[in-house]
Amino acid sequence: MKRFFSIVLVATLMWSCGGKKTDPIDDSRMAKGGVVYGGVFNINEVEDFRHLFPHNITEVTSHRITNQIYQGLVKLDQATLKVVPCIAERWEINEDATKFTFYLRKGVKFHDDACFADGKGREVTANDFKYSLTSLCEASATNQMFWLFEDRVQGANAYHESTINGSPLEEGVTGIKVIDDYTLEIQLDYPFAGFMQILAHSGCWVFPKEAVDTYGEEMRVNCVGTGPFKLKTVKEGEVVILEKNEGYWDLDEHGNQLPYLDAIKFTFIKEKKAELLEFKKGNLDMVFKLPVEMIDEVIGELEDAKKGGNLPFEMQSTPSLTIQYYGFQHKSDVFNNKLVRQAFNYAIDRERLCNYTLRGEGSPALNGIVPPAFEAYPANEVKGYDFDPEKAMSLMAEAGYPGGAGFPKVTLQLNSGGTTNEQVAAAIQNMLKENLGVEVELSVMPFAQHLERLETGQSLFWRTAWVADYPDPENFLNLLYGKHVPEELTKKSYINSVRYISASFDSTFSAALQEIDDEKRMTLFAKADQIAMEDAAIMPIYYDEYIRLLQIDVKNFPINGMEYRDMSKVYFKSENQEAAVEGNGEEETASE
Repeated sequence: MKRFFSIVLVATLMWSCGGKKTDPIDDSRMAKGGVVYGGVFNINEVEDFRHLFPHNITEVTSHRITNQIYQGLVKLDQATLKVVPCIAERWEINEDATKFTFYLRKGVKFHDDACFADGKGREVTANDFKYSLTSLCEASATNQMFWLFEDRVQGANAYHESTINGSPLEEGVTGIKVIDDYTLEIQLDYPFAGFMQILAHSGCWVFPKEAVDTYGEEMRVNCVGTGPFKLKTVKEGEVVILEKNEGYWDLDEHGNQLPYLDAIKFTFIKEKKAELLEFKKGNLDMVFKLPVEMIDEVIGELEDAKKGGNLPFEMQSTPSLTIQYYGFQHKSDVFNNKLVRQAFNYAIDRERLCNYTLRGEGSPALNGIVPPAFEAYPANEVKGYDFDPEKAMSLMAEAGYPGGAGFPKVTLQLNSGGTTNEQVAAAIQNMLKENLGVEVELSVMPFAQHLERLETGQSLFWRTAWVADYPDPENFLNLLYGKHVPEELTKKSYINSVRYISASFDSTFSAALQEIDDEKRMTLFAKADQIAMEDAAIMPIYYDEYIRLLQIDVKNFPINGMEYRDMSKVYFKSENQEAAVEGNGEEETASE
């Protein structure tokens, strides 16, 4: 009993019956290849979104919404996480990976929106990418993504500096050149083999100048992109509704117009138990991550159902490109001492956390900041911290705090959203008390406030995580690059929020950035990772294992290590429809 109906009825039905509909499934909407059109995909996020403007998206909730709305030159394949064509149908890269030339598709249009004179979305050209990527390099309160092009794209630094001074260079960013309406060239200052992954980042999505002129800072909740879905409704903390873009440019391999779904509805239930209950009722089509205290129950329910041959849902799992860690404020009097940071690291029993607190949903972070899920990365060569309470106590004594005496009481700041963060924090709180004699107080707050405090240097010790923006170890090590740290503590440090600065790390990381031989590049990255671990730059806790549940009729929605979601090819198909396709197979073949 899935929600299949015409898009004109979507909003009314979703408000009147919570997005659920009990009308018979419409078989007339089946298309070539056995796919089925229609339906509203109901999904929940336990955190509110922070910002929906491409240059200000710094957390996963916002990305999962906007990845359906905006697009760039390239994107990631949902199954493999490889870079694939998007608005650029092809590209050329010179021999030393310093010049990238992109050839745009013709006929790609922005969503219809009131920002355009006639309300109709116009065609995207290379000038739109020149505009969007140039604004990526502006010094602005609504831009947290300059780091993507900083020290990489020719002229990016000079343009950024000119906007700080209030006199933007007329030529813009010199390394971004419009050859003609459908050809764009990007020139780098040095070879960078990972630049294509950078261009798949949300900060490189295209948007029209008309939208910025019309909405300004309200682009936060007014989205005008080119993607398969467009923003229809925003009620912050309650619901976000995306509706099908009827003028979307892409087709599937059978020639069917994308997307298949009529709409996507995001709700914001904050408790994971309540979210799981809604899934079991059939009111949600997916649950990402399970309440740790209910993992055994859910797996047991699935195993029992398998024996009876009647699966109630599908479970997907994969090692993730994510690290959960605690940050130290290196500029503080408390954590500017490496011995203290090392002691905190040795005092944590990560194996116990994963086995008992997390119930196996994750693996202990015993290596570096880069998760071991990257195939080509030598993660096992990076040595992190084993559990060694005696060494931890010895280091604290060496730092001047024998048995924790004289060490100030510290606050561990963490964001609300589910119970896992709090359960892990409580366990670590006890370990630090038992193994170091350190008193830790927990402070739980909304995610937006949490980010604001840690980025502005107000937090000394906090819980955080990093989900890969793009599938490259550079994306994790970049979090510790000293060039991202502002001189003043009160200024926001968006990327390197721990404000770690090491000349040795920076020089090794910089060398890796300019290395085009992949094996040598990975070796240098691992060396930089080891330097950061020896400095105890952060406290790695665990590497995530992603688990999600899907309703049995959800099709073509593969899991990946980034939880990167492209909903353009997701569809619903019931068992009855599966049987109908199989029954018509011979007839269809004969008619061809």
